[in-house]
Amino acid sequence: MPRQFRPLELRVAWIAALAMALGGLVALVARALTALIGLVTNLAFYGRVSTEFSSPAGNHLGLWVIVVPVVGGLIVGAMARWGSRAIRGHGIPEAMEQVLLNESRIPPRMTWLKPVSSAIAIGTGGPFGAEGPIIATGGALGSLLGQFLHVTADERKTLLAAGAAAGMAAVFSAPISSVLLALELLLFERRARSLIPVALAAAVGTGVRYVLEGNEPMFAMPAVTAPTLAALAVYMAMGLLTGVASVGITKLTYAIEDAFEKLPIHWMWWPALGGVVVGVVGYVMPATLGVGYTNISTVLSGQIGMAAMLSLCLLKLVSWSVSLGSGTSGGTLAPMFTIGGAMGGVMGAACVAWLPGLHVDPHMAALVCMAAIFAGASRAFLTSVVFAFETTQQTQGLLPLLAGCAAAYLVSGLLMRHTIMTEKIARRGVHVPSEYAADHLERISVGDACSRDVVTLHASQSLGEVRDWLGHDSAKTRHQGFPVLADDGRLLGVVTRRDLLNANTSADALVGSLVRRPPLVVRETHTLREAADHMVEADVGRLVVMGGEGGTRMVGIITRGDLLAAHARRLREAREASRHLGRKGAA
Repeated sequence: MPRQFRPLELRVAWIAALAMALGGLVALVARALTALIGLVTNLAFYGRVSTEFSSPAGNHLGLWVIVVPVVGGLIVGAMARWGSRAIRGHGIPEAMEQVLLNESRIPPRMTWLKPVSSAIAIGTGGPFGAEGPIIATGGALGSLLGQFLHVTADERKTLLAAGAAAGMAAVFSAPISSVLLALELLLFERRARSLIPVALAAAVGTGVRYVLEGNEPMFAMPAVTAPTLAALAVYMAMGLLTGVASVGITKLTYAIEDAFEKLPIHWMWWPALGGVVVGVVGYVMPATLGVGYTNISTVLSGQIGMAAMLSLCLLKLVSWSVSLGSGTSGGTLAPMFTIGGAMGGVMGAACVAWLPGLHVDPHMAALVCMAAIFAGASRAFLTSVVFAFETTQQTQGLLPLLAGCAAAYLVSGLLMRHTIMTEKIARRGVHVPSEYAADHLERISVGDACSRDVVTLHASQSLGEVRDWLGHDSAKTRHQGFPVLADDGRLLGVVTRRDLLNANTSADALVGSLVRRPPLVVRETHTLREAADHMVEADVGRLVVMGGEGGTRMVGIITRGDLLAAHARRLREAREASRHLGRKGAA
């Protein structure tokens, strides 16, 4: 009989303990990465030795500011060429690829190459957030731990996701959205054995951040009030527009990446070329340089005018998309939140000026669009909603966030096949799951799907007799496997059509002599998923179904064909539309 899996086993406690220790370590690494970015920033833009997290916007380099991102790009390009090409990009797609194709095994060198290269890229003015690199680094540390210890591939995936979640939680103080990010972009499942370790790792990561930096919201903003129905409709419309923008931004980013691919120079020089654009844009608007967390707070708090917000939105988009497309190292969350927040701030300010009767709050508009642009680009819908709430602690924003992000998600799903997270690896032939549904085979019992009219053979029959019978074409002789019964009706095993027709076996041999192993069986009460797993483990194409009192009587047979046929109902439920009540109702 197949082993029935339990939702939780004692081993989950061991993996959870490892995840908690990993969460504390990743939180410290996040703090170290922030300090390293501060050190590079202070050296590059201010010529001082300090690990204080500073913005490059206050530099006084003049035109020399253009050179700084170019130098950073040269260093990152060299690290990618002679270190690991995998450091290029924002890290999450690469982690997804390792989960899907390589049993969550990330090369150990990525645990230091990614954070160092990202610190150099961001510290020299790269328009990225620190969260992408630390998510990638946390995932790499989890994978490294899972490669060092004797664990399964599923457990290694859980540790990878736990490290990534702890990294995001430690940067943004957002434990719940960090868990959701792991669920939506890395785990590709929602099972207790993976959810519990990831949640505990995120909790520990956030707790360490509380100790080191306090528990204030990441992005402070004025308190917002509950929206009116008209304002809620406006926020939803803004979500739709932001969803369109997220599709455009995704396509623009990959179009730029494709353009770099056509350049007649080695790819190690591309980050330096992207650095030229970053430097020029940074000279025009210094606020576009670096992580820009202060930009998000400024936009959400309304401390910037409409013209400045529009400039920040457009110039940050240019700087970030070109730099990311050039293949440098950095994150996507903070730049997208800046772009989306500024876009929402502009639309909110316009509504206040031109349509005051709608009672739109520009702070709320910025918050909604900040989350909606990430929901549309990545389709991490729940992550986007909860993240915006956790980082601002604005409970009244939950309803507008839900409406706006859902609208952006809808538009993105209709207009774009892949996301900003999956387009790159999809181009390499990697299929990324986009929907998570209950296993259909778990819903159907073996007794409901098996064939009840079983054709059996007797152990005392001769092969010659059976072969003559098989020569008569009928529905009963077309089966590929036949249960073999003893004279007392006891089940001995199963023989295949190939066994019966084997020319090397004498026609005088008895059918019972062909039975090579005890029968493989399932009960009527088992699910089709358990039957399928049993078939795979035993390398057979059919199982005998037992029922009756104590499950000792043969009642049918289940085959691989029956498992496939069971999916017909799932396809029918998904595709066939019908009306069950008439226009005038039902009696």
